Amino acid sequence: MQRNDPPSAGASARSPALTLARTLAVALAGGALFHAIHAPLPWMLGPLIACALANMGGAQLRLPAAGRNYGQWVIGTVLGLYFTPVVLRQVIGQAPWIALGVLWAIGLGLAFAWSLRRFAGVSRDTAFFAGSIGGASEMALLGERAGARVDQIAASHSLRITLVVLVVPMAYRLLDLHGSDPYQIGASAVDLRGLSLLVVCTLAAGWFFRWRDWPNAWVLGPLAVTTALTASGQTWSALPAPMIIAGQLAIGASLGSRFTPAFFAQAPRFLMVVAVTTLTGMGLTALAAWALSGVAGIAPATLVLATAPGGIAEMSLTAKTLQLGVPVVTAFHVIRMVAILTLTPRIYRLISTWRGWRA
Repeated sequence: MQRNDPPSAGASARSPALTLARTLAVALAGGALFHAIHAPLPWMLGPLIACALANMGGAQLRLPAAGRNYGQWVIGTVLGLYFTPVVLRQVIGQAPWIALGVLWAIGLGLAFAWSLRRFAGVSRDTAFFAGSIGGASEMALLGERAGARVDQIAASHSLRITLVVLVVPMAYRLLDLHGSDPYQIGASAVDLRGLSLLVVCTLAAGWFFRWRDWPNAWVLGPLAVTTALTASGQTWSALPAPMIIAGQLAIGASLGSRFTPAFFAQAPRFLMVVAVTTLTGMGLTALAAWALSGVAGIAPATLVLATAPGGIAEMSLTAKTLQLGVPVVTAFHVIRMVAILTLTPRIYRLISTWRGWRA
C-alpha cells in the first residue's frame, strides 16, 4: 500500500529557503547581465525581467515581504540624504507645481477608471480603485471596503507600475536623457559609527510607520528620519554601494515575481485595457510635463519623472541613477501619494452619488 507521509519538518523548513535562493540566483544573473550590457537601472530592471520570464516558464520564484521591505528601506534612506537645508527650501518653493501634479494624477486616475469600466466591463467600484494612481495595497484595502474585486485592483496596479518601471528608463536611454544633478547627497562618505546609528534609527522609523499602519511604511519612515537629519545639517553616513545594489535587486525581484501564467490568464481583456491605458497615460503625462516645464522652471526630463504614474521608490531611483532632480521627483511622488490616499475615499463618495456613475 502506498504511503502518503507528510513532509518532514526539515523539508518544509528548507522549501522557503530554496525558493529564496533560486529567486536571488535568477535576480543576480539578470542584474549581472544588464550591468554587462550597460542597460539602464541594471540592478532593478535585470532582476525584474529575469524573474518575470522565469516565472512565466513555471519557476515559481517568490521574494518574501521582508526582501521588498529591505529594498524600500534602502531607497527611502538614500533619498532622504538629498534634502539639505538649501534643497528643502527649493522644493518647498515648487509647491504650486506639486499641487498641480496631484490634480493631474487624480484626473488621470478617473480616466483610467472610465476606460476600465467602458472597455473591460468591470464594476464601477473595481474600476475606480484599480484606476486610481495610488499604492496597490492601499487601493486594494479601500476597494475591499467598497465591495470591489481585490484581485483585479492588485493586478491593475502591479501591471501599471511594472510598465512604468520598464518603459521610462528604457525611453530615457534611447533618447539619451540624463543630467548632471545639481542636488548633491548630504553624506557622501561611509562612516561605520554613523552608519550603525542611521540603520537603527531608520529601521525604528520603518517599524513605527508599519505599526501605525501608515502607507509605504518602509519608504516613508526611513525617508522622514534621513530628511530630518539632513535638513538639520547632520551627515552621519552614506549607505555603502553594495547595500544600495541589493536594495535595487530586491525591488526588481519583487516586481518580477508577481508575474505568472495564471496572472495573465485570469482576465486577459482587463489586463490589456490596463496596459493600453497606462501607456496612453504615460504619453499624455510626458507631453503635459514637457509643456509645463518652462513655466515651472524644472528640467523637462525631471518633471516627466516627477509626474509619471509610477511608484515612489521606482521613479526616485530612476531619477537618482540618471541624475535628474532626485529631491524634486521624490517630493512630487511622496506628496502625491499622501494626497491621493487622503482624497480617494472622499472622491469615491462624491462620484458615487452621480447618476451616470451608478448606471
